[in-house]
Amino acid sequence: MHVYDNPVISGFHPDPSVCRVGDDYYLVCSSFEYFPGLPIFHSRDLVNWRQIGNVLDRPGQLPLPVPGAMASRGLYAPTIRHHDGRFWVINTNVSSGGNFIVTAERPEGPWSDPVWVDLPGIDPDLAWEEDGTCWAAFTVPGIHMARIDPLTGEVLEGPFPAWSGTGLKWPEAPHLYRIGEWWYLLIAEGGTERGHAVSVARARSPRGPWEGAPANPVLSHSATDHPIQSTGHGDLVTAPDGTWWMVLLGTRPRGYTPNFQVLGRETFLAPVEWDAAGWPVMGPVPERHTAPGGAWHPVPALPARDDFDAAELAPHWISPYARPDDSWSLTERPGWLTLTATGHTLDHPGYTFVGHRQQHHDCRVTTLLDPGSGRGGLSVRMDEAHHYDLEVGGGEVAVVARIGPLRQTVARRAVPPGPLTLTVTVRTTEVVPPSPEFAGIEPTGPDTLAFWTEDPDAPGARPLAELEGRYLSTEVATGFTGRVIGMYALEGTLAFDWFAYEPQHTD
Repeated sequence: MHVYDNPVISGFHPDPSVCRVGDDYYLVCSSFEYFPGLPIFHSRDLVNWRQIGNVLDRPGQLPLPVPGAMASRGLYAPTIRHHDGRFWVINTNVSSGGNFIVTAERPEGPWSDPVWVDLPGIDPDLAWEEDGTCWAAFTVPGIHMARIDPLTGEVLEGPFPAWSGTGLKWPEAPHLYRIGEWWYLLIAEGGTERGHAVSVARARSPRGPWEGAPANPVLSHSATDHPIQSTGHGDLVTAPDGTWWMVLLGTRPRGYTPNFQVLGRETFLAPVEWDAAGWPVMGPVPERHTAPGGAWHPVPALPARDDFDAAELAPHWISPYARPDDSWSLTERPGWLTLTATGHTLDHPGYTFVGHRQQHHDCRVTTLLDPGSGRGGLSVRMDEAHHYDLEVGGGEVAVVARIGPLRQTVARRAVPPGPLTLTVTVRTTEVVPPSPEFAGIEPTGPDTLAFWTEDPDAPGARPLAELEGRYLSTEVATGFTGRVIGMYALEGTLAFDWFAYEPQHTD
């Protein structure tokens, strides 16, 4: 017997969708404005997941909003299914084109170019009848249904309304399943914030009529003090032993009321039972639970340090909006990642960013930077208007805070030319020596971010600056994403010898 801890995929990995092929599970998540899009994971036990790629990893597949556009646009909730020997992903690009389908023979790819589906709305789903008839469920608002040709995107019947949930706001995220003699329609409602919930209806046909479960919503942590909040947007899967499970999103807020969540919406796993009347029964999402039966397949953790010796960037590295070929290189200076400022942000005409999702509430991120004559460094990013930067250029290092319309340099120090080690520590539970600005102030935010140019473990070491983390939270920045910590170039070309992401303890 094995026990697992939630979340099973930590950090900014929302809107999970899962399918099983034999003994293998495959899962995709939303990615919004980040490139590459739709991370895809593999598991043999539903608990231990390894990212094997990204569904949309070519610029031609993925027109995203231009830099400076509203964050949390781009790719919304995907659905992954396996049918007729192929993998299928249906998704919405709210920035360009609407709903589309991509396919692949192997989950690692390559995935096809998008086939656009002539349907409105968001959060599309695919399901097939035994005779091959394909149905798409989607949100417009309310849940609608259409019969489509998934190869061409042509609508063959409908669309027509199906079910609008129990009366909670924003019924969305439909998933359609044939289980026994019934078709089940699983949806999210209540909004993707603290009121998030899972509800279900069933019918004898995808055309309806739909009957809601008497116990709806069948899952919600709303108005509870459970440490996992915003539970919803679930997708069902059955294990080889016949047990049923649901992957879903949730958050882990921290700090003083109303609490702040900084990692984004994460992927959780919960068991599902069925009552005598044929309705799914779901308890609160457990923090710890007995894993599905069968063999246990741990996967290696990501290496703490990336020395940039590989021929390609690992699939977990992401960039906002795009990553032009002329903005980065692993060969220009072998063993280093070079970044060249080619884009723009709200603040700067030139900007390139390559980042790693923050996946732990307590962590340390360190990089060795050779700035040359450029300007850039290490950034903790929620979106273009909410980020903290440890920036090197012009013979000095500075800590810059961008909070909405305010941008301020909060500390600076002269540094000699040549490579420089930059460190950001994020701490919620460890004792952080308070800076003078924090003297007499009781911390109420979720964490403290400290910015260093010296070894944080050296005796008497002091950070260049400390900033409260609440301003880099969803509750302040708004939107659907979580923190991403990474390297950036604002001017010229900079080189990074290595990047290390280290959890400071188990969440």
